[in-house]
Parts: sequence; C-alpha cells; structure tokens
Amino acid sequence: MRAARELAVKYQTSRVVDTILCLDGTEVLGTCLAEELIAEGVGNENEHNTLYVVTPETTSGNQQIFRENIAHLIRNRHVLILAASLTTGTTALEAIQAVRYYGGVPVGVCCIFSCIDTCDGFPVTSLFQSKILGDYRSVSAAQCPLCKAGVRIDALVNIYGISSFL
Repeated sequence: MRAARELAVKYQTSRVVDTILCLDGTEVLGTCLAEELIAEGVGNENEHNTLYVVTPETTSGNQQIFRENIAHLIRNRHVLILAASLTTGTTALEAIQAVRYYGGVPVGVCCIFSCIDTCDGFPVTSLFQSKILGDYRSVSAAQCPLCKAGVRIDALVNIYGISSFL
C-alpha cells in the first residue's frame, strides 16, 4: 500500500485517471493505486468516481490487445500505464500505442523501478531509478561486456521469481 501511495502522489491532482493498465503482473499494486487515487479528499476526479484496473492480453508477437469485455474500459478513458520495471521503455511504449489504438487517452507512465526518465513524452514516475545501482546498464547480449568475456549469469529475475542457473 505504501508503494501505491508514493506513486499516487503525482496523479492525485494533476491528471484525471479512469483506468490503470497493469503490465508485468502489477495488478495488486494497480488495485492499491486505484484505491489511493479515489480516496476521499483526493483531487483526481473522473466522471464516475471509479477507477478500473485492467491487464492487456499479449499476442505471441508481444502485441497488446484488449478483448471486447474490457476494451470499453480503455475507449474514451484516461489511462495510466503501470509496470514493474522499465529498462528500455519498449513495453510501456507498446502499451501507450495500444491504448491509443483502442481509443483511450494515455495520461502517464509509472513503475516500481526505471532506467528511463521519459516514455513517448510522458515523464516516468518510479519509486527507484537505476542510479541507485551504481554502474547498472541495459545492453543487448551482443553488446554485453560480461557475455563477451564468457561470464555466465547466476540467475534470471522476472515476474515469476528467480530462476537460478547454478
């Protein structure tokens, strides 16, 4: 709940938010964020004083789509994009494009961890930035100095947890 409260600060009075689009398994955080944004005394007043929390379906080509049962929660709505982490911004950019395609209005991008400051002209609101990790870099496998030196990774972290390669 505390993370949601921190993310909500930027959107409480500055933007109307009707729908939160959750990426990377952030539905619980998205629900808490919605509660923060519709709490009594908060200046985020949309037309119906309700916030929807949705997740896109992703095709095998990583295209984000919304089926008919939730497309109406995007169409003509002000949509906040929520992600777990943004390294290059590609997934958030695809989400912004999907929202626009379905007739929605993107109003912002927020996440827990970010390596970028903006995405498609929107400032990225995050709890943590890559600068806290010192020399953190995001590079392709072909450009990775550790890969070039033959150094193998110990584990991979994603929304499903940690997969150890030891």
